Amino acid sequence: MTATHEPVLADEVLGLLDPRPGDVAVDCTVGGGGHARLIAERLGPEGLLIGLDRDPVAEERFAELAAEVSCRTRFIRSDFATGLESLLAEGVRADVVLMDLGMSSMQVDTWQRGFSYAYDAPLDMRMDPRQPLDARDVVNTWDERRIARVLREFGEERYANQIARAIVRNRPLETTQELVELIKRSVPAPARFAGGHPAKRTFQAIRIAVNGELDQLDRALPLAWALLASDGRFAGISFHSLEDRRVKRFLAERAKGCVCPPDLPVCGCGRSAEAALLARGGVTPTPEEIAHNPRAASARLRAARKLTEEPR
Repeated sequence: MTATHEPVLADEVLGLLDPRPGDVAVDCTVGGGGHARLIAERLGPEGLLIGLDRDPVAEERFAELAAEVSCRTRFIRSDFATGLESLLAEGVRADVVLMDLGMSSMQVDTWQRGFSYAYDAPLDMRMDPRQPLDARDVVNTWDERRIARVLREFGEERYANQIARAIVRNRPLETTQELVELIKRSVPAPARFAGGHPAKRTFQAIRIAVNGELDQLDRALPLAWALLASDGRFAGISFHSLEDRRVKRFLAERAKGCVCPPDLPVCGCGRSAEAALLARGGVTPTPEEIAHNPRAASARLRAARKLTEEPR
């Protein structure tokens, strides 16, 4: 299998998920297959690796991986929320679930798909080329207020209003570099040289809007948890605060036990923790990993073990 990227926090993911021979493991975001391969190598001939991804290139990578590993494999081409729904409907129980969120290195490096501000390419940014909405539609047909809201909420972009106004005044826009140059002209000069590339937040926001990434995550987290068997392990890798906050809140809520006042002699709420947090505060890459793989710099891993299995 041709490697397309280095899996982020690989040792930490394996340590927390602890895939074992015979386990059923679900990789919700296969991407280039780096984490999937490492997990598959732990499952043995009786284990099963299920990969989900809406990207056709990920399906190709998974097929190559499947031919090389000893465990059983299965691929579902869909967004991860829909894929998890289908697995639940089938009655699948998983021992391991991984979500490696955001876009994969494979997508960034395929310049013609328009995910990166570093290459000139058509405005696209679709993870699933079958879907009708793309980045060109967003920048050329959405109204100024809607674009500004997307940049502010999904990109946490300080200059959202200025950039949205410039987009509307200068459209149609057809390529990533047209958008990059417009963004550079829209922000104050000091902001162009501080905090990374000036187009980073805008590209993140448009990509999230095109692919419905945060809605997907909100749907998928409870589905992934429901799929886990008792003692099953969940891990999520986030690359920006919007994703990380959702994963953090979701796991913290399930790790919460009795919520009665401390002076109540007997528990009246009947609540018990569903999860044991495996990495309080999250795990971040070491300086050595960041030096070797700069794309890992913003990653944060959170994980939990399921204590109880709710009836279906």
